[in-house]
Amino acid sequence: MTRPAQEPAQSGKQSLRLWLRLLACENIIENRLRTALRDRFNVTLPQFDVLAELEYLGKPLTMTDLSKRLMVSNGNVTGVVDRLVRDALVERQPSESDRRVNLISLTPRGLELFREMAAQHEQWVAGMFSDLGAEEVTQLGSLLNRAHEFLKSKQWGKHGP
Repeated sequence: MTRPAQEPAQSGKQSLRLWLRLLACENIIENRLRTALRDRFNVTLPQFDVLAELEYLGKPLTMTDLSKRLMVSNGNVTGVVDRLVRDALVERQPSESDRRVNLISLTPRGLELFREMAAQHEQWVAGMFSDLGAEEVTQLGSLLNRAHEFLKSKQWGKHGP
């Protein structure tokens, strides 16, 4: 099925306003989630992200793998993991194949707490969008998916698109 031709954005200023609005929405959501995670569970958003990645994959990861998956530096992940180890939510185990490498995994306590946090996180996000109807959420999601696919497919040169 072919989509009907769409009019391009009216102007660069319109696209810039869209980008700024997306950033503003992302900042509001992220700040609310950071505050809620800290207040309810005494964890930071980066700690939640590490726990989420470990739970999602269901297997131990190296620090390098974690940093790549989270798109942050090894140094940033080290500090986050140190705090999670201190709180007994994750543990470090030496790799059997390379003793210089540690594998990071969830502890039973970490898995239990993460699952509680994830359920609450889902409720918080749903609450932030509760004033939108189901059709509006679907439309917005569809438009953002289209924008995401388009942006991924755009080839960028040295000086931009």
